[in-house]
Amino acid sequence: MRIGIEGQRLFRKEKHGMDIVAMEIIKALQLIDSENEYFIFVKDGEDDEWFEPTKNFHIIRLKKHSYHIWEQFILPNAVHKHKIDILHCTSNTAPMFVNVPLVLTLHDIIYLENFKFISYKSTVYQLIGNFYRRWVVPRILNTSEIIVTVSNTEKSTIIQKYPELADKVKVVYNSYGEFFKYPPLQKESEIIAKYNLPEKYIFCLGNQSPKKNLSNILKGYFLYLEKAEEKIPMVLADHSPGDIFLLLNSASSKYRPYLRFIGYVGNNEIPIIYKNSELFLYPSIRESFGIPLLEAMAMKTPVLTSNISCMPEIAGRSAFLANPFDPQSIANGIEALLTNQKLRNTLIERGLQRIKIFSWENSAKQMIEIYTNIFQRKYTAKNKKGH
Repeated sequence: MRIGIEGQRLFRKEKHGMDIVAMEIIKALQLIDSENEYFIFVKDGEDDEWFEPTKNFHIIRLKKHSYHIWEQFILPNAVHKHKIDILHCTSNTAPMFVNVPLVLTLHDIIYLENFKFISYKSTVYQLIGNFYRRWVVPRILNTSEIIVTVSNTEKSTIIQKYPELADKVKVVYNSYGEFFKYPPLQKESEIIAKYNLPEKYIFCLGNQSPKKNLSNILKGYFLYLEKAEEKIPMVLADHSPGDIFLLLNSASSKYRPYLRFIGYVGNNEIPIIYKNSELFLYPSIRESFGIPLLEAMAMKTPVLTSNISCMPEIAGRSAFLANPFDPQSIANGIEALLTNQKLRNTLIERGLQRIKIFSWENSAKQMIEIYTNIFQRKYTAKNKKGH
């Protein structure tokens, strides 16, 4: 098979969610599949060190252009040029007109549900992107051979909205990266110094998106500070002070000294941030998987997450589940995980067992099975019919 994989953002420096998933699956495919030919379609970027071409894995650098033009016109032309048998689009959207079977990874359909999860800080580019996804995704769902999503929770959400897709939707779980299995411990002191980390801290990872629930996280944290004798600071990655302070009122300004901002942290450094934290906060309102849950567990860090969306499915009994809409519930969880050593130890041990369920190698094997089934159904049947 000649398999095309869309990965236009894989070489950008600051990779997030969907980029990391595509990158990890490609790396796993390289390790286990030496028979099929893979063509990774990308835009040029600053970070291509993670990929080393092998005999059957080829990087195809396509002309830079705006997202929708690249996807709808440049990518289909490249698929035709390289005689691709199956195209796998990895990040929710895909060309509407392509002459080969399409596999679509649909991480979530948040942008099809409503606009309440769009950030108050959204740029014009981000807003255009949301409108583009809302317009193109319904048009490609029916033309996709298989729709891959990342949790049973999200599968149910997709089928509830599009019941006619029930037979097409397959679940392929995400996992966590090699950096969390073999963290650069020799650089630990260097990373602690670089980010000026406190001796003790609570770690929160997210962005400006309202689904990350930052307002209620802060309210819960402030309730914890009001009661706690030892007031442990919070380290926030991916946030800027300005973004946070827009959510604060004058009454809570006294807590600003307890907030530490470290910006974007790369994959090779963030395991140390998890490892040295007392607690990882992830009470998101809406996720399709939640890779950070596994990352924290892999670094033996107790996790507080939500009791809704996919979080109970992924975390199982290995995290403290709080009501993300109730700051007091979040505060109670913070206090319990910081003061109850038996609970901490139990969740840490359960977390180490839980993460064994998830593997990029298993994810890659499932993708190969999907590609093979489509190829056999489409091309083998076609050849037999021709004879």
